[in-house]
Amino acid sequence: MELDHILLEEADGIATITMNRPEKLNAMAFDSLDQFVALLDRVRDEATARVLVVTGKGRAFCSGADLSGDDHDPDARFPDRGIGLERGHNLVFERMRYMPIPIICAVNGGAAGGGCGYALAGDIVVAARSAYFLQPFANIGLVPDVGATWLLPRLIGKARATAMMMLGERIPAETAAEWGLIWQVVDDDALMDTAYALARKLAAGPTVAYDLMRQGIADAMEMSLSQTLGMERRNQRIAGRTADHREGVAAFLEKRPPKFEGR
Repeated sequence: MELDHILLEEADGIATITMNRPEKLNAMAFDSLDQFVALLDRVRDEATARVLVVTGKGRAFCSGADLSGDDHDPDARFPDRGIGLERGHNLVFERMRYMPIPIICAVNGGAAGGGCGYALAGDIVVAARSAYFLQPFANIGLVPDVGATWLLPRLIGKARATAMMMLGERIPAETAAEWGLIWQVVDDDALMDTAYALARKLAAGPTVAYDLMRQGIADAMEMSLSQTLGMERRNQRIAGRTADHREGVAAFLEKRPPKFEGR
């Protein structure tokens, strides 16, 4: 597979995946999605990175599905618009959801359609001031996908999520931050410096605990309080048996910064 639509770099425990079709606003065709899935699998399976940064090249983060390609045949009488979800978009979203390391999404521009889902799949989402978030599906007679129906009401509430989906209007980055949709907005030229400062902090942190946190947060959204308390008890047992926990306690008692190894 020639990896050109999606790029992967890794250094100092930080993996970076960059969507690389700037002339298409990083729209996703089937081959792009195949590459994205393969690289996410590689980051997960090689287990050398302790944090993943996801961003886009050019003036967009990701504009969603590539409606101009053969993947979405406008001449087909009854096109199945769900094929792209089943074959690619949902696979990307699920792999991001279950990645065992923290994900930082650096949203450099428009995050529209499925690209909005990718952006919001990050644990920490930092957006450039010029970025925006868009659910454009109603404008073309479709419904939200790539996790939007699940994510948006949980992040910003039913009222805002419904309006965002039905009106199909851009949500500026600053509004997204005010709503609690994302973590932070920064000036455009500070975006990647901010994202990598966060990435370096996470890459030096307790990786197993981070994995338990990210999975626990997602699971707790579907659990009762009693179930959540039980999950926290199980996860605390796992975290408490790690080398990083032992190091953290030792560093606390010795009044020095901890040196976590990610295990």
